[in-house]
Amino acid sequence: MTNIDWKEKKNLTMLADFYEFTMANGYFENGMENKIAYFDMFFRSIPDDGGFAIMAGVEQLIGYLQNLKFYDEDIEYLRSKGMFSEEFLEYLRNFEFQCDVWAIPEGTPIFPGEPIVIVRGPIIQAQIIETMVLLTINHQSLIATKANRIVRAADGRPIMEFGSRRAQGYEGAILGARAAYIGGAVGTACTIVDRDFNIPALGTMAHSWVQLFPTELDSFRAYARLYPDNCVLLVDTYNVLKSGVPNAIKVFKEEVVPRGFRPKGIRIDSGDIAYLSKEARRMLDEAGFSDCPIVASSSLDEYVIRDLLNQGAKIDSFGVGERLITARSEPVFGGVYKLTAVEEDGRIVPKIKVSENVGKITTPGFKQVYRLYDKGTHKAIADVVTLHDEKIDETKPYEIFHPLFTWKRKTLTNFYARKLLTKIFDKGRCIYESPPIDEIRNYCAEEINTLWEEVRRFENPHEFFVDLSKPLWDIKDQLLKEHE
Repeated sequence: MTNIDWKEKKNLTMLADFYEFTMANGYFENGMENKIAYFDMFFRSIPDDGGFAIMAGVEQLIGYLQNLKFYDEDIEYLRSKGMFSEEFLEYLRNFEFQCDVWAIPEGTPIFPGEPIVIVRGPIIQAQIIETMVLLTINHQSLIATKANRIVRAADGRPIMEFGSRRAQGYEGAILGARAAYIGGAVGTACTIVDRDFNIPALGTMAHSWVQLFPTELDSFRAYARLYPDNCVLLVDTYNVLKSGVPNAIKVFKEEVVPRGFRPKGIRIDSGDIAYLSKEARRMLDEAGFSDCPIVASSSLDEYVIRDLLNQGAKIDSFGVGERLITARSEPVFGGVYKLTAVEEDGRIVPKIKVSENVGKITTPGFKQVYRLYDKGTHKAIADVVTLHDEKIDETKPYEIFHPLFTWKRKTLTNFYARKLLTKIFDKGRCIYESPPIDEIRNYCAEEINTLWEEVRRFENPHEFFVDLSKPLWDIKDQLLKEHE
């Protein structure tokens, strides 16, 4: 079963803010249903004050858009509100998605202010999908971003996603695990995610297993006899160093090794994990199990993991639950969806939202995003938001400048440019095939490695430049002047 198959089990067309329908009805009543509009999804700040975020959720967005349809019960519900014309309800009954959609591929590092999804199409259609575009991309981008922070803190040690039971609802658990895998987790405790997305399901036992048997040793022995080739024992139910580790060693020697296997690990889920892991490592090594990994869990995040490793903790992998699956430190990805242009007589007419808060002023027009790379180091230099049909000539020097502090300029040579926005729907027809999840995950890791270490650090990361091309900046500047 594929990701999209799972999503097709539900019709989510009615998962929309109610004002989408009141506006849509208004557009229809004013004869604007066929007016072509452009909307950008973008975000304004990176969670946890990080240096970059990670794009995720495109495959679920595709599944949603492929299944847009209003059923009889939807029409009857809207009729019961007494606010919508019969002609509008008939329009919805015959609804057929006809929009063009562009998106930045999943796994790509993304930055504030640049469009990550663009929708072009009849205003009613482009408006109605706003809520789900935001919901789908915001959630998975948030979790992928958080997971990658935790993965980077572990410095090469595997991170397992253990958060299903603390997620915000079952879709939060399922799609959060998918996003965590994109961000670099090696697997999940959530079984359905393995079944539906081929993301490895991981896990062995809980404390209840140990408590159910007459003794801890009995519980370890029973488990080892069942799973000698995958024996990871939870050693903190009673006392890690006095009973847990000694009993694990005894069972490894008596039940696992005689069957021709090596122990797969012990797990510590409470206590002073730094101290306990160091002592457990010493005991395992002395017993001849220097190859036995130590797994740590218990309210971990990137900062706790970094501190544990700085304290010399002997941990080989981490199970991370609630603080990953809920992005507890900053549980909102602030993506927004704004009108940026309309078509009039075949012309694209840019639109702008003006605010006294400079950060809320939108960038008008139909756009493309280029990422510029240094030819020598292959490191990303900057992103440039351009008009959609602009070309960046790699054979000539190219000047970039800060869109607010325009005197900050730099001329680039010896660079190459890559378009980020990819067309995924053409007139309502999907023309894009989502890559396999492992390919997305590998691509994500490769693209993150193109960012300078200064951008990847946790505290006070270097700001990655997102600039506007001169033609796009001129349009924005002119509209601002017109609205003074």
